[in-house]
Amino acid sequence: MKIAFLADPLAAFKTYKDSTFAMMVEAARRGHTIYAFEQREMALDEGVVNANTARIALTGDAHDWFRAEAKHAMALNSFDAIVQRKDPPFDMEYVYGTYLLELGEMQGARVYNRPCAIRDHNEKLAIAQFSQFTAPTLVTSSEARLRLFHERHLDIILKPLDGMGGAGVFRIKADAMNLGAIIETLTDNGRRTIMAQRFIPEIAKGDKRILVIGGKAVPFALARIPQAGEVRGNLAAGGTGVAQPLTARDREIAEALGPVLAQRGLLLVGLDVIGDFLTEINVTSPTCFQEITQQTGFDTAAMFIDALEQQAKADEVSSRAAQRSAATFTGDRIKW
Repeated sequence: MKIAFLADPLAAFKTYKDSTFAMMVEAARRGHTIYAFEQREMALDEGVVNANTARIALTGDAHDWFRAEAKHAMALNSFDAIVQRKDPPFDMEYVYGTYLLELGEMQGARVYNRPCAIRDHNEKLAIAQFSQFTAPTLVTSSEARLRLFHERHLDIILKPLDGMGGAGVFRIKADAMNLGAIIETLTDNGRRTIMAQRFIPEIAKGDKRILVIGGKAVPFALARIPQAGEVRGNLAAGGTGVAQPLTARDREIAEALGPVLAQRGLLLVGLDVIGDFLTEINVTSPTCFQEITQQTGFDTAAMFIDALEQQAKADEVSSRAAQRSAATFTGDRIKW
């Protein structure tokens, strides 16, 4: 297969922990041809979506890890699969990128995760579709509503809807210290919608990342345990990642959401679970592949490439069947 990775600059990869790097290594090991391009390198040119793309060879050196051939414009539909691994922020440029990828799909490109599915699943708000698994949650820009939510639950978390890595996450305890200032800052004085959730004490045991690939859960989660004095377990915020087997509740959540999200075009999803509660559904560029593999021996990248190969093949078969059906229909009309 010819597999193209839409990713951030390769030179900035931290190969000892980067999940996209792990995917590339496994794909190359199987003999697939690897390409890479950045979001800014896509273009719609005379009706065709292409990208300035480089063929990539892996060197096996963790520090000087790739060789890139000269970039040239390649139509997105010339690849067997495009793996969307652009990191947030999920700003309008990211949205425009999904539009271009979606146009590419209309021209025959196969993109994973599907751009429309990424766009339709805000990583914070998507949990509202599965409220049976969530802690009490409020989404609003209203200071009055946020204050009432705090009065009701006394210990809450406030966070932006477009953040990543724990950025902008605040805990407000019963004393409501700085509540007004935090609300004003996060909502931009009522102009920006944010999320409030009841604080979940089990965060002390870790914010668990559960990877779901092709609708099926990886059997181990990575519990990201906050450092002392922190409420954020995110690795980017200094949390420590500890791999552990899924609990019965973890499996219940993953088995309920996995097939639904896969059906919607989300080949890879990162479910965030604290205690017994679903807190986020990550669909842009879920991570933790290497941490889980290094600590448990379970080959997460192999599971992903298995799923990618299977889905790309199934989508190719479906596409050819649709083309044959359309050709037969056209032929029948002409004959008639």
